[in-house]
Amino acid sequence: MNPSFSGRLLCMAKRRQAAGRPTKPLVKSPIRIGSLDAGAVVAELRQLHEAAGDPDIERMPGDEEIYAALLYTEKHAPALRHCAAEVQQSAALKRVQLWEYLREQTDLHQLRAVTDARSAGAPWAQLAPALAVTAPSAAYNKTKRLQAVTLTDDTPDGRPVRRTPEAVLEAERRRALEAEAERRRQEAAERSHRLLLPVARRLVEQREALVLDEDAEYWLDEISAVLPDCVTPTQMLSLNRYLAAAVRSLRKLEQRTASPVTTTQEAHAAYLAAAALQAEQASSARS
Repeated sequence: MNPSFSGRLLCMAKRRQAAGRPTKPLVKSPIRIGSLDAGAVVAELRQLHEAAGDPDIERMPGDEEIYAALLYTEKHAPALRHCAAEVQQSAALKRVQLWEYLREQTDLHQLRAVTDARSAGAPWAQLAPALAVTAPSAAYNKTKRLQAVTLTDDTPDGRPVRRTPEAVLEAERRRALEAEAERRRQEAAERSHRLLLPVARRLVEQREALVLDEDAEYWLDEISAVLPDCVTPTQMLSLNRYLAAAVRSLRKLEQRTASPVTTTQEAHAAYLAAAALQAEQASSARS
């Protein structure tokens, strides 16, 4: 085999190996400007130009007009040429920082514009020229890369995902699963909230048909005390704790004596309902 051809094959194999999976988490988190008081940075630039005696400083745009202010300070950079090198460096570095900040913001705002266009019914073919690509599939892929700015991976520190359509789709799939799990937890919590009062009341009503020790009696007393006026979230939380403690006490008594803690079918049903409600809450908390 031709040695040069063999070398090219080896290089191609290395590049493919280095690229890795398109959904693979980033090894290093990209450094971003993130949150920045851009207006304050523009104000600092203004002060530097004023101190340098810039004759056109009155024409410099306002602190919130970041793009226009950057164009002004770029055009009027020669006004600082008589200043110390440190001053000129400081002004130039502030401009670099502001341009980087604007570049980061551009991805976010362009993504919102694409989202609005899609919501209004614009097809990918129509978005392609606006995104400076030649095909609908390229417009879709570019949008997915823009979405990477708003997503994080499943690592503990939540690093930004790779700017690949595959990584974004994986992050969106994970976010959808998390949202569904949260929805189920909320539904379970609402159901438990609705059932708490009737289940607790039913258990107290069957008190005479329950076999109680001192611990179980105490918690049933606590339930009876809070039930009549149980309306606030704090009271509901207390009631739930008391009911859980009562169920634990009855279960321990049942295990210790190896005998049922109920003497009627109605009491047994009330006890089972309270135990089932607590088990459902525990399962929801773990999921």
